[in-house]
Amino acid sequence: MLKVPCTQNRLVGPYGYSALAVSALIFFAMGFVTWLNGPLISFVRVAFSLSEFSAFFIPLAFYFSFFLFSIPTSLIARRLGLKTGLTLSVLVSALGVAVFGQFVAWRIYPGALTGLLILGAGISLMQVVINPLVSLLGPPERAAQRISIMGICNKAAGILAPIVLGLLVMRNIGAVAEKAQSATDPAVREALLNNFVQALYAPYLGMAGILVLIAIVVAFAPLPNLEAPVISSGEGSQHRFFKPHLVFGFIAMFLYVGIEVMAGDAIGTYGQGFGLPLDETKFFTALTLTGMLLGYIMGFIIVPRFMKQEVYMQLSCAVGCVLTVLAVLTQGYHSVFCVALLGVTNAMIMPTIFPIAIRGAGHMTAMASAVMVMSYSGGAVVPQFYVWLKPVFGFQGMFAMIVIPAYLVILAYSRRYGRVGLTEQD
Repeated sequence: MLKVPCTQNRLVGPYGYSALAVSALIFFAMGFVTWLNGPLISFVRVAFSLSEFSAFFIPLAFYFSFFLFSIPTSLIARRLGLKTGLTLSVLVSALGVAVFGQFVAWRIYPGALTGLLILGAGISLMQVVINPLVSLLGPPERAAQRISIMGICNKAAGILAPIVLGLLVMRNIGAVAEKAQSATDPAVREALLNNFVQALYAPYLGMAGILVLIAIVVAFAPLPNLEAPVISSGEGSQHRFFKPHLVFGFIAMFLYVGIEVMAGDAIGTYGQGFGLPLDETKFFTALTLTGMLLGYIMGFIIVPRFMKQEVYMQLSCAVGCVLTVLAVLTQGYHSVFCVALLGVTNAMIMPTIFPIAIRGAGHMTAMASAVMVMSYSGGAVVPQFYVWLKPVFGFQGMFAMIVIPAYLVILAYSRRYGRVGLTEQD
């Protein structure tokens, strides 16, 4: 394994931009399949006649797979190496996409969730390998900037995903839902829904084929193997794997991914709470992802030229709290817009937490990365709490009760551990 030198001032150090370009391609593909979850919640609710709680099994299955598979996939990554591990991860993701599309076409909901678990397993392996690569591809003080480039690719794909799904598959979802509810003949209702779900089949098979092509590109790409330099003393003592900045980084990331999913995947459900039509709410995830794209661009410009990455994250958390309060105090489209703007504040949180948490991991970098990827399961747990408790506290009140404390915890983590392992000149 190569150890990344900390003396380079360039964005990618001595490794050139080819590895960054391949990483960007992977993040684009990962973003596209990940951010389909938001509109899929509405899709499966109509297609399978589900309750809101059951429809939220979509993010539950997908994000819980990170908890299940991160450690096993880290062992696979360590054994296979970077390039083979990444290639396998894309192929497994392609299988998951194909399985999901097939079972949706058959209208077998547990089978569709199994496809999401397989997809999550592939992306778990992908995250375990790709996040350390991007974090360590150059100087640590520019890690958030490199990850922000990946975020731009990821969120650009995330903007396209709900729009493509909405136009190709869900363009008449409002009419289908209305006709299905009013149909008195079960046979007519089943025929209507069967025809509705078939529109998803070809796009998902197409996505699976594209992922296979990306796997071929990765297999022939020049990619370095990197590991984090060991922190020799102090809080980051090399004698312990579960260092405080990793343990609390897990907690911060768990909460962050939860509120990212709340602002991205659950925004459609949030808008429906105001009685907004399905034909509009199916596109709301794209609004949040547009905000995240703007946030990544801002972060790329500002960090580290004008502000250190951890200070930028603290400011983001503070603004996120303000926007959440405004979302509660407003109604309708104004409230939805405030939630979508959380995408701007969320953009640079993950790119900052991840490099902090894996600092000093040394030869255990892959395992530290796996622990952090496990924390993505917050995207499974936090939204379920929201759906479960919002009938008690109201959908706006429950949103604030989850999001504001999460931002405060993340802010506290940044203040306590943001500079761990760095010298004053870094």
